[in-house]
Amino acid sequence: MAAVAATAVPTPPFRADIVGSFLRPAAVKAARKARFEDKTLSTGELKQVEDVAIIDVIRMQEAAGLKAVTDGEFRRAWWHFDFMGMLDGLDIIQREGGGIQFHGTATKADVPVINGPLDFADDHPMLEHFKFVLAHTSVTPKISIPGPSAIHFRVAEDDIHILEYKHDAEAYFDAITRTYNKAVKAFYGAGCRYLQIDDIFFAYLCDPKIRAERKARGEDPDWLIGRYARMMHDAIADRPTDMLIGMHMCRGNFKSTWVAEGAYDPAADAVFNQTGVDIYFMEYDSDRTGGLEPLRLLPKGKKRVLPGFITTKTAVLENLDDLKRKFEAASKYADIDQLGIAPQCGFASTEEGNAITEDDQKRKLELVVRTAEAIWGGV
Repeated sequence: MAAVAATAVPTPPFRADIVGSFLRPAAVKAARKARFEDKTLSTGELKQVEDVAIIDVIRMQEAAGLKAVTDGEFRRAWWHFDFMGMLDGLDIIQREGGGIQFHGTATKADVPVINGPLDFADDHPMLEHFKFVLAHTSVTPKISIPGPSAIHFRVAEDDIHILEYKHDAEAYFDAITRTYNKAVKAFYGAGCRYLQIDDIFFAYLCDPKIRAERKARGEDPDWLIGRYARMMHDAIADRPTDMLIGMHMCRGNFKSTWVAEGAYDPAADAVFNQTGVDIYFMEYDSDRTGGLEPLRLLPKGKKRVLPGFITTKTAVLENLDDLKRKFEAASKYADIDQLGIAPQCGFASTEEGNAITEDDQKRKLELVVRTAEAIWGGV
């Protein structure tokens, strides 16, 4: 009998893709509460609940027709602080008044603090998180981690307790870069060939109010954009040729609210031409995001932009014909062959999740796939 050939795993980039996070199922929320608040559940028991839920969310993504899947970030409370707090030298503490202010609400009071030299440990837990997805899907496993700018942007100067970092900006940037360069290599070693590094603070630094706040602190926001681009570039520059890097940029996502607004113009050149990133997930679901003109700076070639015309913040399902018209408009600035479709953000950048249902989430994913099939003939 002839041997049955193994099915090849699809390789990115894809026309239809996702940012990464999904609404936490009730069982995961209950288990996390029992573990971290009530202290009635062990770490192992929590993992068992998470494992079952992650296999289910992988199957949900596959059934929708996606060729890249994640664990939904079910093992995290935050899209960024969990990863950061698992780094050597960085801790997440609770402090009264320490939450992040969004429009009309604020997050819980978690605060990142640097207490030692930064490093990516060989046993960083998210390596195992990725391996679990790798072992349970027949398509491309992906993991999303926060970008290097998250450390610089989110850690207040008073919370940096390493004097070298506090008094030497370049030493601080270099330490962050080395940490991420090591992380990229470690994920590759774990089998990751599609790593998403979310650097939302490029978009934040396009907001006039945030730019003014940074200037008041003595920081030039345009210089910061360039320095953040260099950090990203240097962190991923020596990755193997068969590893693709995606980057998501949004303006905040917590309980369907946001932080920043403003077009991508101040950051577009740095993002497209200085970071070295392959695939860009760009928020484009509201007037807060500005126009499509920055797409003209995308260099010709293999790079790809996935405009987030499909929102994760509300249940309203976008119209396919309207989406086609938006891509027609986008193609005036970037080659249609260098475009794809993804939701504007994750569905649950924190464990609280957005103000939609799991059914809404499923319909949005199906629309992502239908849009790709209608415009490009496939995902």
